[in-house]
Amino acid sequence: MDIRNELLRNLKNRKPGYGLEQAFYSDPDYYRLDMENIFYRDWLFIGHDCEVAKPGNFFTVQVGDYPVVIVRDRQGQIRAFHNSCRHRGSRVCAAERGTSAKLVCPYHQWTYELDGRLLFARQMGDDFDPSQHSLKPVACESVGGYVFICLAQNPIDFSATRALIEPYLAPHRLTETKVAYQSTIVEKGNWKLVWENNRECYHCVANHPELCKTFPEAPSVTGVQGAGDDPEIAQHWQRCEAAGLPSTFRMSDDGQYRATRVPLLRDSESYTMTGRRAVGRQLSDTVNEKQIGSLLLFHYPTTWNHILGDHAISFRVLPLGPDETQVTTKWLVHKDAVEGVDYNLEELTHVWTETNDQDRRIVEENAFGIRSPAYEPGPYSTEHEGGVLQFLEWYCRFMEERLSGGDTRLSKVA
Repeated sequence: MDIRNELLRNLKNRKPGYGLEQAFYSDPDYYRLDMENIFYRDWLFIGHDCEVAKPGNFFTVQVGDYPVVIVRDRQGQIRAFHNSCRHRGSRVCAAERGTSAKLVCPYHQWTYELDGRLLFARQMGDDFDPSQHSLKPVACESVGGYVFICLAQNPIDFSATRALIEPYLAPHRLTETKVAYQSTIVEKGNWKLVWENNRECYHCVANHPELCKTFPEAPSVTGVQGAGDDPEIAQHWQRCEAAGLPSTFRMSDDGQYRATRVPLLRDSESYTMTGRRAVGRQLSDTVNEKQIGSLLLFHYPTTWNHILGDHAISFRVLPLGPDETQVTTKWLVHKDAVEGVDYNLEELTHVWTETNDQDRRIVEENAFGIRSPAYEPGPYSTEHEGGVLQFLEWYCRFMEERLSGGDTRLSKVA
């Protein structure tokens, strides 16, 4: 049977409220279809404006088969290009990040302006036209300090995404921050297992002692409905909104992205072992309200985020293969915060460094068990795993519509 039809059949036959068949988490052909229909066609969170704060600053990323470079040009615009020289295809920028007046391919020194134009190609003949050999652009959008790219030839409209998430991000002025620390881990499990684990806190008490000192495990926090019926959350929203911080739960029509602000436990202010601030200096010069909790921002398939009063944490999910996923975490602080004066790096990063490693082990054990011939999908808890169910509903509907050749709502709103 054709693999597309097999995957479609399994999607349509999925038992409501249950997980996916084994092949969705391990089969190389299913993984290829995920990449072709989601990661190569949709907007992906890739990094932050502050990582390319000045002209010539760049960073690189690998999305499946595509190497990409993100750079700020001389006019201050953030651009993305396929990181492949137009001569013989060598990577132009091999470093993870850096600063360069021009982008120069190390193979034969073809030289590109920061806007992608080819400036110099030695001894290519009189009939060679440099204007026909610029770096190939990748669609790139910046919103509230977050950089998104889309690898599709005809990118879908980003305006609805911007309209929903920008008001939540704007008060935090993340363009005026810096990355205090970054970590990248590889979890030996399918990208969907990474997301399923993230979308519930059913497992938190038994597995995340550090996180549970400040982050509530209530389903109204981790799920996608019922938050407004929780008196504590409703009161938190009202107080934060009065202080100019958009907080109420909002989700896109197709369920791909959403934002809300939640309180932390026991009047905590930050993700630390004590609940006290990790950074002495406020993240934003214009947000002075105390105990604002955490702004939770999700965008499938690549990012979840926690934005607090003193720092922000972004997470980027990129598949490396059917059973390997790269998770990159970045801790952002005010651009003028000084390590050793305003914050201690170990205190800032401890809770989520531990939590990430615990989640890695959980995902890997999950993946190990799913590979068993005896595995069959089990039921999710409707009380605690509503977020997981919503993620799977998004994935299944999205893939079914794409593979069937239909128009998904995503093409209209994302």
